[in-house]
Amino acid sequence: MLKVPHTTGYLSEHFADDAFGTLVGYERRGGYAALRKVLAEVPPADVIETVKASGLQGRGGAGFSTGMKWSFMPKGDEKPKYLVCNADESEPGSFKDRILMERGPHQLLEGILIAAWATGAAKTFIYVRGEYKEPADQVERAVAEAYAKGYLGARVMKRDFRHDVVVQRGAGAYICGEETGLLESLEGKKGQPRKKQPFPAQYGAFGMPTTVNNVETFCHVPHILARGVEWFRSSGTEKSPGNTIFGVSGHVQRPGLFELPLGTRLDEIVFEHAGGPPPGRKVKGVIPGGMSMPILPAHQLDVPMANEFLRERKTMLGTGGVMVMDDRTCMVRAACVISWFFRDESCGQCTQCREGTGWMNKIVERIERGAGEPRDLEILLDVAAKMEGQTICAFSDAAAWPIQGLLRHFRGDFERHVAERKCPFPECFEL
Repeated sequence: MLKVPHTTGYLSEHFADDAFGTLVGYERRGGYAALRKVLAEVPPADVIETVKASGLQGRGGAGFSTGMKWSFMPKGDEKPKYLVCNADESEPGSFKDRILMERGPHQLLEGILIAAWATGAAKTFIYVRGEYKEPADQVERAVAEAYAKGYLGARVMKRDFRHDVVVQRGAGAYICGEETGLLESLEGKKGQPRKKQPFPAQYGAFGMPTTVNNVETFCHVPHILARGVEWFRSSGTEKSPGNTIFGVSGHVQRPGLFELPLGTRLDEIVFEHAGGPPPGRKVKGVIPGGMSMPILPAHQLDVPMANEFLRERKTMLGTGGVMVMDDRTCMVRAACVISWFFRDESCGQCTQCREGTGWMNKIVERIERGAGEPRDLEILLDVAAKMEGQTICAFSDAAAWPIQGLLRHFRGDFERHVAERKCPFPECFEL
């Protein structure tokens, strides 16, 4: 299993206890008490209003209001309604959902059941990234325990409430992290995003009304219903309340997972919690929210980690995957890795994405091998600009943003490659 986070909060405070992943251990720590209270005392509409008032933002990257999203689910029971838990955590640099499934699968299930009560959903599909064997095994074991205890099935906790959970394993495609691409894969089709409208709340899994939320999003829900809106809003920022789990990787002395309030400064995360770069090195740049988010240079790390502040620096929180690069790093080589990944993972449905990702990768690799020309930098920016906002989903934007960020803050690395006809950073990683 993944190592325990170095800092803990309400999501991860019991992860050091191996028994917390079991039904008995989870209940011993107060688990399922929030669900029991909700089923007995709180009407579905009031649950939605509570989550809406809490300000809980989706933790999958988009940061949309969770309560608002739940409210889009149609009322009535003309058709069965579904929930989908997006556990396809394939954003490079992000690994928080992995530990939530491994160490606290019943916390996830309790959040799902409360969401199902609120939205009237009859079934939840938990779509787990194909490479996540251990997390999927843990979730399947927890689901079996919940069925055996009567917490899933025909009469949840002996109430007039039925809910079923199905665990579906993916096959390792990044595009299936996009919610409609996930739905297509769930139905046995090629993982390609759908055109919108209709949105999933009207036409989702198997044509039924569907709400899709991320693993961490569901995990916050039991705590909000147990402790209240004011408690949840007491941490984080006014616009981005609550904690989140940051995954820090790269050139730091203590890589790992850190549960901290939203709004914690990026430099605090990198230097205090993750221990800063190795001795004798300096931080050169940090990607704040997974590989698709634009990089920040060392002098801009004094930013609070919440979208309202990060947008001012032309980047976003994303999945909270903090990737640190020290002064040995060649940003052209970093661009090679990033552009290759997005070229390889594009589903190919939209011309701007299919062709744009390929062209960006070709140009960056040409610069890296010493064959670049000064005009290539402007061509890169032109291609990236033509990819933004032009496609069915945000994959094309996510491919363009990191290249734009690298050129915005580290254009000098690219210019030196062109001028010197070679990589000027001999200590950088090899491609």
